[in-house]
Amino acid sequence: MLKEPKIDTKNVERVVDAEHGRFLLHQMLRIRRFEEKCAELYSATKIRGFLHLYDGEEAVAVGVMQALQPEDAVIATYREHGQALARGVSMNNALAEMYGKQEGCARGRGGSMHLFDAETHFYGGNAIVAGGLPVAVGMALADKKLKQPSVTCCFFGDGAVQEGEFHESLNLAALWHLPVLFVCENNGYAMGVALEISEAVPDLAKKAAAYDIPAATVDGMDVLAVEAAAQEAVDYVRSGQGPYFLVCNTYRYRAHSMFDAELYRSKEEVEHWRHLDPIEQLTSLLQVQDGLSQAELAEMEQKVAAEIETAVAFAEAGTWEPVTELERFVYSERRV
Repeated sequence: MLKEPKIDTKNVERVVDAEHGRFLLHQMLRIRRFEEKCAELYSATKIRGFLHLYDGEEAVAVGVMQALQPEDAVIATYREHGQALARGVSMNNALAEMYGKQEGCARGRGGSMHLFDAETHFYGGNAIVAGGLPVAVGMALADKKLKQPSVTCCFFGDGAVQEGEFHESLNLAALWHLPVLFVCENNGYAMGVALEISEAVPDLAKKAAAYDIPAATVDGMDVLAVEAAAQEAVDYVRSGQGPYFLVCNTYRYRAHSMFDAELYRSKEEVEHWRHLDPIEQLTSLLQVQDGLSQAELAEMEQKVAAEIETAVAFAEAGTWEPVTELERFVYSERRV
């Protein structure tokens, strides 16, 4: 069984403001139910191509987003539905994109792995493992040269740590003192290879020491812990002290993608991690501390269900891009 990674012990106060706690819970429920619907739609061939779902990792996206400002840039991986929704990308436009409709956030040209929304500064969705890291370094370099106060937040998985881009990007970010928050979503598997047999040093936070970058490890199944750690990290970066490396130890409940036979882990292991569910943890805390009722939970679920139903209808009613547009966006359009 995959061992629960060791977490740096920090005193995260187990008290949450009632309103904020309900907001966090609602955001995680939106992602969970959306991913469940996407799996259903994929099985019905409404969504095609590759599909990588985020069930179980909701606390990472939701927690980190609380520390970011609207002007900050966000770059993610191909498992980015959760980050997109937590960032504020319209569920309608996200699902239409997965359908391949031109009403999608990338006009249906990107699909599930390439969600993009300039309005919310959500710059992908990247299908290449570790491909987003050098992009994040470039964006942060531009902000520094333009003297912008923005932070670039780059999400990536534990598999990316094995890529050359990871080391090159951290090295340049440190050399140039760039405002980048590197967030590793460590779900224990690089596709189907367990961390223990792919990394000589499985404590990923230690990697940052080679570049003199501060790092922390947090329980990625605890949204409050992630939020607190992310706020500390963002404050450090925004203060002009340079990049920061945050490792969020989490777990995906589903296979790597819808094409994955998932032969590398047992059902018992998955069930073990389900007992650490981020949604259940926060629900229990709110019930004990703030009297969250079953009626409130039911109402929250109804709102989420209605939003998803609207998104499905929007995607179904969407239109295919005409063939005459096929060559559009192949090259950057010149602006006068």
